[in-house]
Amino acid sequence: MSRVLIVGAGLTGSLCACLLRREMQNKVQIVVWDKARGSGGRMSTTRPPDPSSHSADLGAQYITATPAYSQSHHSVYSELLSAGLLQPLASLVEGLNHREGNQDYVTPLGMCSIVKHFLSESGADLFFERHVTGLYRRGASWEVQRKVGDSEMFDAVVMTMPVPQILQLHGDVRPHAGGLGPSLLVHTGVSFGAEHLERDTQDVQPIILQELHTLLPALPQPNSIKCHKWRYSQVLTAVPGCPGQMTILERPLLVCAGDAFVHSNFDGCVESALSTLRVLKASL
Repeated sequence: MSRVLIVGAGLTGSLCACLLRREMQNKVQIVVWDKARGSGGRMSTTRPPDPSSHSADLGAQYITATPAYSQSHHSVYSELLSAGLLQPLASLVEGLNHREGNQDYVTPLGMCSIVKHFLSESGADLFFERHVTGLYRRGASWEVQRKVGDSEMFDAVVMTMPVPQILQLHGDVRPHAGGLGPSLLVHTGVSFGAEHLERDTQDVQPIILQELHTLLPALPQPNSIKCHKWRYSQVLTAVPGCPGQMTILERPLLVCAGDAFVHSNFDGCVESALSTLRVLKASL
């Protein structure tokens, strides 16, 4: 039985784990690590301390399926719709340029519910707060080191975290050449984010709240506030010529996947997971 590590419990990693389980069943032991305290990645959903309050998606707000992807990824959309995790967007979104033939969806239980669904279906051994720091070749296996705790051995590794994090890894990794009122989510601009990127969120939060009060002075006091910093956001330019993944090494197998290797949206992650599955099936 091959032991496969998937680094990153976001959409690409969770779907890849789910598809791998369905395709190879008992031929693989699937392990998923994420350095965060929960799953979701850039499809994370935050829930306030008061359970009666509304949740908010911090990253992706809705999903747009083009006619082509509605057809090629029909099984994924059909599964999520049948499970009640997706539903058609029935209201208008300010600034959304809707194109003829596209279908927009929202998640009644939050974007993270999609990731949690695929992780549950995968039967993977899921571990949080496991921050990978290095990968080292040990014969036909990979020794994976983490920031805290002992290293572990795997037959194959799939890395789905942002490329800047991949490039920070040590070892033998050499890549080629968002009753009670609603929740309110505030996104800052790119220039503001770049200016304050290295500051603590507790220092930046008052600045954002002051600007919000200037724009909406009648806004009532919130029940709870969470300030979240996205160090790695959407990919502007994907790696050219990559069909959803990049195979760094064939023996032992090391694959990089995620939106950086196709394009940065829901279907891009689905495409990357499907592409990675084909590589894993051919190698394991």
